[in-house]
Amino acid sequence: MHPLASDPKVAPIAAAAAAAGLDIEPARFERPTRTAAEAADAVGCDVGQIVKSLVFSSGEDFVLLLVSGANRVDPSRMAAAGVADLARADADAVKAATGYSIGSTPPFGHSHPIDVFMDEDLLAYDVVWASAGRPDAVFPIAPGELARISGAVVCRMAE
Repeated sequence: MHPLASDPKVAPIAAAAAAAGLDIEPARFERPTRTAAEAADAVGCDVGQIVKSLVFSSGEDFVLLLVSGANRVDPSRMAAAGVADLARADADAVKAATGYSIGSTPPFGHSHPIDVFMDEDLLAYDVVWASAGRPDAVFPIAPGELARISGAVVCRMAE
């Protein structure tokens, strides 16, 4: 197990990955990254390889959208995927829905079940980088494994 995997914020993500048969290797930045472009620069990858984990409300429920760092969510495409009336969740709602703060929400390992949708554009890469539960930590994962472990519905979501 990677040493960072024992961090209290990272441990649930590492445990969820391990339960699915995958050992993740989290990496830490020297400082938190605030944008997908900053994360890509810190990792040394294409901005499209950064997974933005965005929580939205959809009616009375919350959904997690795993979006390529190069893309913006198109609400009409999400409506076509069966997710209508999207509204960006505020910080309190994100924390209540996932157990994590905005900017550090991982793709799996949440405190509560949440429906997950993944941007099909992430499948163009061999490896993508997702939040490891801290604003200064990410982990690499094959996009097919990301969809499998998160239970995501893969769909077209970009504008």
